[in-house]
Amino acid sequence: ISCFLHCCVAPMWLYAVLALAVLWVAVWLWRDSLVIDKVSNKYVFVTGCDSGFGYVLCKKLERHGFQVLAGCLTQKGADDLQRGTGPNLKTILVDVTDASSVKMAMQWVQKETGGKGLWGLVNNAGRSVPMGPTEWMRTEDFHSTLRVNMMGVIETTLAFLPLIKKARGRIVNVASVLGRLAANGGGYCISKFGVESFSDCLRRDIHYFGIKVSIIEPGFFKTAVTSLEPIEKELHRLWNQLDPEVRDSYGEKYFEKYIKLQRFIMNTFCDPDLSKVTNCMIHALTAKYPRTRYSAGWDAKFAWIPFSYAPAFIVDSMLSAVLPRPAQSCS
Repeated sequence: ISCFLHCCVAPMWLYAVLALAVLWVAVWLWRDSLVIDKVSNKYVFVTGCDSGFGYVLCKKLERHGFQVLAGCLTQKGADDLQRGTGPNLKTILVDVTDASSVKMAMQWVQKETGGKGLWGLVNNAGRSVPMGPTEWMRTEDFHSTLRVNMMGVIETTLAFLPLIKKARGRIVNVASVLGRLAANGGGYCISKFGVESFSDCLRRDIHYFGIKVSIIEPGFFKTAVTSLEPIEKELHRLWNQLDPEVRDSYGEKYFEKYIKLQRFIMNTFCDPDLSKVTNCMIHALTAKYPRTRYSAGWDAKFAWIPFSYAPAFIVDSMLSAVLPRPAQSCS
């Protein structure tokens, strides 16, 4: 009898755990589906709106009824964005690497919001090049990317933070799966790791004021950041500036295979559906309980993010198997 009772009790514990798990998932899904109301009087400022995620996001936010303030780098980008949109979308030229430009944009937003404060700040501006083997880089090559992707996020956030505090709003920072797993040299991965860290620290520091901070971690998508032309152009520049001794240690075949690898990755794995990213951004701005992190894209959810938790030797081995081998390698 005791053996029979023991056999019955064990499944009961399993059923209880399963029931709690199902209940937790149901509550999470319900909580995740709750949204704010009255968005028509809420202002959102987005950087990097000339193309890509920022461009698509601004169009969607306007359709949602938000008052959209878009920061573009070029006049052409601003004109293209405003074409076919209504009065609820306004643009301004802003360079996130220029403190005076960011300050002017903040003052413009302050005037546009009329003392209501800023509900949302989306730090989307970014660049990817130059990227390549670390030894091919010079210090200024790192600086050019870090100034936009990391320091630009910090500069813009600190400038707009008083407006965000006034509205008890949201800050949405665009990082990357390469901010969770560094797969190539150059400033891009470093900058995205920096955005992750800055966002975590910021979230913990300012949650007392009712401000929510979310991180978007896109996988590979077809945007200007993944465009092959500038990537290849910069790789040729890096290769040509190398000392002959360093160039010989890699060999011409390494360079050719590296270029082919970039073409294969960008042509095969880049998703053209940018809504997978912009939908995450919109959720972060409209949900009552926005998530801390959003993994956008199937490659992010099922490859990059899971791999980021793997032991270093496994990740190193996988990347080494994909990358070409230098001519003078020791192994």
